[in-house]
Amino acid sequence: MKNGLLWFCRIAVGLLFIFSGLIKANDPLGFSYKLEEYFEVFHITFLNELALCFAILLCAMEMILGFALLIGVRAKKVAWGLLLIIIFFAFLTFYSAFFKVVQTCGCFGDAIPLTPWQSFSKDLVLLLLIIVIFKNKENIKPIFGPKTGERLFIISIVLSVGFGFYTYSFLPIVDFLPYKVGANIPDEMKTPPGAVPDEFESTYNLKNKKTGETRSMTDKEYLKTGIWKDNNWEIQGTPESKLIKKGFEPKIRDLSIQDAQRNDYTTELLGNPFYSLWIVAYDLKKTDGAAINRLNALAANLTASFNMRTILLTSASPADAAAFAKQYHLISEIFYADGVPLKSMVRSNPGIILLKNGTIINKWHYHTVPDYDHLVKEYLQKQ
Repeated sequence: MKNGLLWFCRIAVGLLFIFSGLIKANDPLGFSYKLEEYFEVFHITFLNELALCFAILLCAMEMILGFALLIGVRAKKVAWGLLLIIIFFAFLTFYSAFFKVVQTCGCFGDAIPLTPWQSFSKDLVLLLLIIVIFKNKENIKPIFGPKTGERLFIISIVLSVGFGFYTYSFLPIVDFLPYKVGANIPDEMKTPPGAVPDEFESTYNLKNKKTGETRSMTDKEYLKTGIWKDNNWEIQGTPESKLIKKGFEPKIRDLSIQDAQRNDYTTELLGNPFYSLWIVAYDLKKTDGAAINRLNALAANLTASFNMRTILLTSASPADAAAFAKQYHLISEIFYADGVPLKSMVRSNPGIILLKNGTIINKWHYHTVPDYDHLVKEYLQKQ
């Protein structure tokens, strides 16, 4: 029975760690944004430049530890590694939940969003399983011979680290974001008729003018008890509002595209019935210059031959964008949006999106920018 329990814990923890690491490594740039949120909370933003490296290595570590546990390689070191990492994760998720700072932990990336309390509960269960593994680390037996096990362990390191670098360089293998290929952005922004809205509860602080007695009650209790009929009771301060039940929320709720004069162009750009090319560069200071030059040449050819509308979408200031446009002799129109939706549109800086009537036809990392002939053959000749 003891051996069976140990195997159950090995399989459960190993598979969950591999799954968790693989999901996050599918989108290491997105996970690095989550790490930056934690860096801000703990006032260590000087680590932001290393967030991507930390993201790739942390995802790889999860997959490596999970795989090593399953095959029984380096059992003592793996048990220590699992224990330390789950304590660290449990601390982060508890801190996020208790102090309400980072409201999605990123444990499973954007594939399975969890609240901080859900994440903390998951970590507690994992901690119990890992304690069983740690106490029985001497009994963890390898399923392969020493040489084969070490070779497989080294291969797992190479594949785990390599996968993170690959998805960072060529976009996620599976896109779990709302701006995935095939999504119609205007539809994703709509709230359907009859959708249940958020449900809030208000708490009133009351004081009796005659007796000086104070009471606190919810808005439902306030109406049910009829205390509002008694003129001696008055509300003190502003009622406290708390969300008690989450309602329907559109997948895209924060996209607003404007020009330098703050005129809104969201509807116009998303309603374009023809192909348009969006160059998304949320941070112009970190944008790859060589890619911008290639994209500028591509935009010039598309505009000259097909009168295609090409735009540069950024969260930079108009002054910085104007200087950038002058430096690279941009021919594309420049529009502005908040950095959060731009980071979600495409995990690349710059990234390229091909749209038609608000639908994302395709998108590319700047490492895989399609050439003019490919775009014409695959899309423009078929419109």
